[in-house]
Amino acid sequence: MHDIRAIRENPAAFDAGLKKRNLAPLSAELLAIDAKRRAAITESEQAQARRRQLSQQIGMAKKKGENADALMAEVASLEQTLKQREAEAAQFDAELVRRIEVLPNLPFDDVPNGADETANVEIRRHGNQRNFPFKPKDHQELGEATGEMDFAQAAKISGSRFVFIKGKLARLERALAQFMLDLHTSDEGGYTEVDPPLLVKDGAAYGVGQLPRFAEDMFHTDNGFWLVPTAEVPLTNLVNDTVVDEKDLPLRYTAFTPCFRSEAGAAGKDTRGMIRQHQFPKVELVSITTPEQSAAEHERMTARAEEVLMRLGLAYRTIVLCGGDMGPASRKTFDIEVWLPGQGRYREISSCSNCGDYQARRMNARFKPREGKGNRFVHTLNGSGLAIGRTLVAVLENYQNEDGSVTIPEVLRPYMGGLQVLPAPSRKK
Repeated sequence: MHDIRAIRENPAAFDAGLKKRNLAPLSAELLAIDAKRRAAITESEQAQARRRQLSQQIGMAKKKGENADALMAEVASLEQTLKQREAEAAQFDAELVRRIEVLPNLPFDDVPNGADETANVEIRRHGNQRNFPFKPKDHQELGEATGEMDFAQAAKISGSRFVFIKGKLARLERALAQFMLDLHTSDEGGYTEVDPPLLVKDGAAYGVGQLPRFAEDMFHTDNGFWLVPTAEVPLTNLVNDTVVDEKDLPLRYTAFTPCFRSEAGAAGKDTRGMIRQHQFPKVELVSITTPEQSAAEHERMTARAEEVLMRLGLAYRTIVLCGGDMGPASRKTFDIEVWLPGQGRYREISSCSNCGDYQARRMNARFKPREGKGNRFVHTLNGSGLAIGRTLVAVLENYQNEDGSVTIPEVLRPYMGGLQVLPAPSRKK
């Protein structure tokens, strides 16, 4: 949510931020509505003041036995004026909120300009792409060959973009989640593990910016709840309508949950395999901090997500998204893309975003500074640490062997009971 006072004080900066989002300038339109709202409020306050003045005069007139009919008639007229101006102020206020609440956040100055992903900027790479002595298979071919990845049966009972994961492959998926949680909740990681609700109310979805803009991308129950598209929603809302002491910041939370997305805008995209599913597991990272520390916290969060890939021995690259490719709530986003040999390309596996005070204003999430008076809005950050399904895909494709078996990365073996290799598919005689 944007602060109309900030728009009023620097409309040029607001329009420049919208331009970076490839949007037309809006400050003049918003400020025109704001001017009408403020005028109605002023007239309402003036009417209230005059009414109080007249009430005193009426009281004095009656004490003196004087006729107060004219004064009382003016009060009645003011009552009508007051109702009209209050209604107008409320109407203009609602219109202003309606216009502002769907606008995206303004990118930081160092975010690259650009309309789409072609303008994103790579900032680093880590690890080497494996040189296979054979043509690598994609994860679907590897998983279906063993019978432990079943898209066909999932489609029968749930439709497209669902999958059954079975046996040792299911254990490997669970191992990945346990490994990530242990890493993030270690002393070095510093995150607190949370088991959050998976159903949330409108207010929680609105607080992080999912509503009203992305209603069609979420699943809604018939009794008014939303299935979480990511654990960012409940974790960030832990500070909804609260005031936190600055000494307690930053707050860092992590959760392993299923996530649910309708993929309304993804028709025809990634229809094969596990890259884009309606239901998928993910380890989420959320930080709540001060404005002064949010940039450093953003770098730290991204580094923690990258650490997962480093320990798994997976090649990846990190890019900074341009203004036209960022999510609406973000002021700056780093995407981490892992190398998938089955596709011959890098694919997103984590997106780490600094949302500034955009979500905090919607949630009324504030902190009490150590020094100075008044409360300030916190800054919120979120990122994947990592998407479990896509990490499973990356492990299968990068650690595959020519016979269809898959070597288990060393860091995962303790979680697999010491198992070193997922067996190759059995060959029928």
